[in-house]
This record gives sequence, structure tokens and C-alpha cells, in this order.
Amino acid sequence: MPKIKTHSSLKDRFKITGTGKVKRYKAYRNHLLSHKSGRQKRVLAGQPLMSAGDASRLKQGLDQLR
Repeated sequence: MPKIKTHSSLKDRFKITGTGKVKRYKAYRNHLLSHKSGRQKRVLAGQPLMSAGDASRLKQGLDQLR
């Protein structure tokens, strides 16, 4: 049986917490930041936890990160 590889693009986009939950990054925070307000940029800087249903779909691709 071959080893299960981690999907390379998922390694940088998601992080696994110590309790096994999945942290994600928010959109609209990469470029064109000069016209966005400071409040908007602060809110977008957070890393929320993914919902359980979405996280379960990612578990197979993130197996090696756990």
C-alpha cells in the first residue's frame, strides 16, 4: 500500500491546530490594500476555524500535517 501524500497546495493554505481543527486564511488580504480601511485589514488578518463539514473534506488531503 503506498503512502498517502499531502496535497502540496493545501500545506500553505491551511494549518492544523493542536486539537485537530483546521485554520484557514481570509480572502481579500493579498493585494490592493492601499484603498482598504485599517479596520477592514485588521478584520481580514484573523484566521478563523473552518466549519466541521468543510474541514472533514480537507482531512484526506491534509493527512500528513496532523
